[in-house]
Amino acid sequence: MKLIAVVFVSFLIGCGGGEEKKEKKQVKIGAAKKEVKKTTSDTKTPMIDLNNKGVGPIKNIDLPEAIDEGMAATGAGIFKMKCTACHKANKKFIGPSPVGVLERRAPEWVMNMILDPEGMVKNDPIAKQLLIEYNGSPMANQSLTEEEARAILEYFRTLK
Repeated sequence: MKLIAVVFVSFLIGCGGGEEKKEKKQVKIGAAKKEVKKTTSDTKTPMIDLNNKGVGPIKNIDLPEAIDEGMAATGAGIFKMKCTACHKANKKFIGPSPVGVLERRAPEWVMNMILDPEGMVKNDPIAKQLLIEYNGSPMANQSLTEEEARAILEYFRTLK
């Protein structure tokens, strides 16, 4: 009986789920405000953080409310050529899907990750967590310019 009790207690302790805490926050992009849930968990899932701008050359981006369709089309082409080996627009693949990325990350963070993935993984806690979540598959540095990264960011704004 004691053995069965020990096994049962071990099972309960080992299968305990992580608890989540949620807090709501207002974020302003252009003239529109969005309500965002900031989620932390006992698991290694990256939290939503719109204040972390990452580590790299991009310090501040002011996104207009309207999407620049020409820039987004350019970004779609660059994404298709350079990124689709690891990223799929609407599903998790080798890397995360870009759909809704601007609801989870600051635009500066996204551009810094595109421009310097090595520096981000080395110095940014969310990038480190993503590397673990995606089985240690680091994002390849495609040696893009700031203009190309900005075009990809504009394309990401069109994804729903």
